[in-house]
Amino acid sequence: MRLIVDSGSTKTDWIAIDDAGHVLFETQTLGLNPQVLSEDIVEERIINNYELYRVRNEVDSVYFYGAGCGTEPPRKLMDKVLTSIFQNADTTVKEDTYAAVYAITDPGAESIVCILGTGSNCSFFDGDSVHQKVTSLGYVLMDDASGNYFGRQLLRDYYFNKIPSSLASLFAEEFNLGAEEIKNNLYKKTNPNTYLATFAKFVIVHKDEEYVQSLIRKGLRLFIENQILQFENAKQLPIHFIGSIAHFLKKELEEELESFDLKLGKVLKKPIEGLVSYHLAHL
Repeated sequence: MRLIVDSGSTKTDWIAIDDAGHVLFETQTLGLNPQVLSEDIVEERIINNYELYRVRNEVDSVYFYGAGCGTEPPRKLMDKVLTSIFQNADTTVKEDTYAAVYAITDPGAESIVCILGTGSNCSFFDGDSVHQKVTSLGYVLMDDASGNYFGRQLLRDYYFNKIPSSLASLFAEEFNLGAEEIKNNLYKKTNPNTYLATFAKFVIVHKDEEYVQSLIRKGLRLFIENQILQFENAKQLPIHFIGSIAHFLKKELEEELESFDLKLGKVLKKPIEGLVSYHLAHL
């Protein structure tokens, strides 16, 4: 039995397949970002899933693609947790960029592949290998146009009284915006990046409002300028996107890319199905 795993900061999709490529089951856990979670919490989130715990001794391979796995220490932490649970399995841990590349690119075709979900990043795929020019410093300093970026901007603008009063009232009705509630989630609880991203749904729902459109466009332009345009050949390549933010803001994304003379490629909300197809092709 093989487990194929696509892990973000908010949620993690798991699919089990047998050696013939048949899907045995699908399940989901909370996000497993080892950059922001302790080893104990990562382990707890996996073993608390009944389906995964039930088959833990039957798994012979785990292919884990995760947010926060771009550097060696978090990759080692994740590998340690996986091997302690699935003790009969060989484990492969890669950053979520590889899941996006495997899920959305055509074999051997050059492209730029971006993730716009809870977090954000951008890579060049040369048809064989993945290349990045920007090392992510996480949600505090980077992640332009991501869910946590938009959540952070909404909270700042709300407290600086920059949101139009009618929208501010709606925002306050939908969320607990008390200062202590916000600070508790940001500075005392786990997954502050995921907490910030919960506010992004307000952006999606109210995206036609002038204030929200301005917020969206600013975030997308920052992502294009800081990430995509790092690659000199960006204007000659299709630019693919994976993630919920890209999915729900596809129109705005395409328009902003066009303003930079860039071409939108494919947009997928989640990479897991394409990821399974990739692994089936490499059985």
